[in-house]
Amino acid sequence: MEKIVVAAAIVEEGRLLAAQRAGPPEMAGGWEFPGGKVDPGETDHQALVRECREELGVDIAVGEKIGGDWPLSPGYVMRVWLATLTSGIPHPHEHLALRWLAPDELYAIPWLPADLPIVRAVQDLIRHS
Repeated sequence: MEKIVVAAAIVEEGRLLAAQRAGPPEMAGGWEFPGGKVDPGETDHQALVRECREELGVDIAVGEKIGGDWPLSPGYVMRVWLATLTSGIPHPHEHLALRWLAPDELYAIPWLPADLPIVRAVQDLIRHS
């Protein structure tokens, strides 16, 4: 059975939050959507809220799901939701850096390959909101 990773496409005032990986070495420096693995006994939404608290120090409201299961490395899939901040200011607790990207800046950073197709899907949602 595939392991599930959840991620948040946090959008604030039309800008998307991106997080720069600290590790592992083959992914360090690449940019991704914040999130992480779903723990046993957790729902996807519970894991997403917990991961945003741990990684960013913020509380989020989980919105619309983006697509279905996005393939990651073998044995893993990622599920992504639009999210909005409900409290806190994002700080990189487990990442090298965070960056808010305006719609015309979405491709100004080197996204990890697995996250790139999701950026395209988010771009369409931001454009139509």
